[in-house]
Amino acid sequence: MSKISIIGAGNVGASCAEYIAMKNFAAEVVLLDIKENFAEGKALDLMQTASLNGFDSRISGSTSDYSKTANSNVIVVTSGIPRKPGMTREELIGINAGIVKTVVLSCLEHSPNAIFVIVSNPMDTMTQLTKQILGIPKHRIIGMGGALDSARFKHYLSSALSCPPSDVDAMVIGGHGDTTMIPLLRLASYKGVPVSQLLSKEVLDKVKADTMVGGATLTAMLGTSAWYAPGAAVSALVQSIVCDQKKMMTCCVYLDGEYGEFDICIGVPVILGKGGWERIVALSLKDDEKAEFQKSALAVRSMNAAL
Repeated sequence: MSKISIIGAGNVGASCAEYIAMKNFAAEVVLLDIKENFAEGKALDLMQTASLNGFDSRISGSTSDYSKTANSNVIVVTSGIPRKPGMTREELIGINAGIVKTVVLSCLEHSPNAIFVIVSNPMDTMTQLTKQILGIPKHRIIGMGGALDSARFKHYLSSALSCPPSDVDAMVIGGHGDTTMIPLLRLASYKGVPVSQLLSKEVLDKVKADTMVGGATLTAMLGTSAWYAPGAAVSALVQSIVCDQKKMMTCCVYLDGEYGEFDICIGVPVILGKGGWERIVALSLKDDEKAEFQKSALAVRSMNAAL
């Protein structure tokens, strides 16, 4: 059993903790936040559900005491301000970069062997920042966005197909942004049958468009960023690492020639196990998909220039 620390006890962080605890694969979950008694309160509230939800994980909270995160196997970083209606993920760079830098350096001091999962937006750029400043093996730094975008893609496809989401296989690659993500319609399938044989181009185009603005749609509805699906995406990702499940998920990882890109963190399919992301899965992309990926990488590089 493992120790998972989650930095930032807001909606996303607390959802991460809840889903991880309910799956019962971690011995200890630590919530940490700068707001006085906030993480402690969330942890106490969650622990009072243990007998009702049948989990044995211990959840604790702390106000900015990074020593409580010592010897964590995985560090999840959700710190930073969330999006407001009309705000892009990119607009958060200036504020969140300083926060994320402080957080990851403080965590590394107490957990030198931890795997870092970055959730803070803009996620691709915050993952790149983490890679630049920590100096740890690239396999131990993972951005969460693609797992979430792929889940949203599956939701919209299953709605269009009137089928269970678990029957749909689909993925999103590229940047975690409203204009940079790439839902791979050509590779999406319903129980092995390509969705292009089952849905019209008009419907598929709408599914793709809805997926790409999935986060912005919820931000407009909620007045802040979503949290249930992001929390679930993190818990699935962390479970594959901690339990060495070797699941394939789209994650933001450092490319060194893969997909024709160098020195950039961006979303591609990877195998997740006890070492973090253990290998990148090379997809055979068509020329138009390659062009989309190059365009996405160029946009991510433009954001990274603000660091």
